This record gives sequence, structure tokens and C-alpha cells, in this order.
Amino acid sequence: MSAAPERNRPERPGEPALVRKLRARQAEHKKRGRLYRWTFVAVGVAVLGVGIAMLALPGPAFVVIPIGLAILSLEFAWAEHLLEKALIKGEEAKRRASEASPAQKALTGAAAACGVAAAVTAAILWDIPLLPV
Repeated sequence: MSAAPERNRPERPGEPALVRKLRARQAEHKKRGRLYRWTFVAVGVAVLGVGIAMLALPGPAFVVIPIGLAILSLEFAWAEHLLEKALIKGEEAKRRASEASPAQKALTGAAAACGVAAAVTAAILWDIPLLPV
């Protein structure tokens, strides 16, 4: 197992709280036995694989993939790096959404309503069943 080196990095000002919690958990995880750690890697790979499959299949891929990365980040530096990048981008998107003007929020709501109306119209016009029966 190519275990990640000990990662005692100083906290950064824009760092999400989840990253700080994850770093604290990594120290605990490194003290565990080899079988426990290999099991964690297997579970992490399985969860990440399911999340990647959900990109094409129905499901919450953008929730499951970070969970798989969080599990794998306890062992691998590459997973920690990807997870940290994803969490920072998520925090940035959350901040930008909260700073959106009322006009931008109204346009987003209108676009979502138009999308739903288009889906319903297509279902009616092309006789697409709304529930597969």
C-alpha cells in the first residue's frame, strides 16, 4: 500500500473545517492495524467507484464521490489533494451563491422553472410516461 507520508501542514485561512477534521482523523487512522487499513481502502475504492458510476447513472454522484475520496484520503495523498480541492471549490461556490444579487437569484429560479416546464411539455407532447410502469 503506498501510504501517504505524515501530513502535518499548518492550517490555511481559507481551508474548510472538514479538511481540518480530516487531518486530525488521519493521525488516528495511521495507528490502526494493517487489515483495518486495507479494509478501509477497499471500502473507499468501492464507494468512489459507485460515485463515478453515478455520473452516468441516477444518483447523488457529487455527494458519494467526496465520501469515497474522504475514506481514501486517510491513506493516500492524491485522494486528500482531490478532496481538499473539491471542498475548497464547494465552499467557493457556496460563497458566490450567497453573494448573488436578487436579480441573479430570480433569473436562476426562472431558468429552473423553464427547465421543469420544458420537461413536462416534452412528456405531454411526446407521450413520455412520467413514472415507468
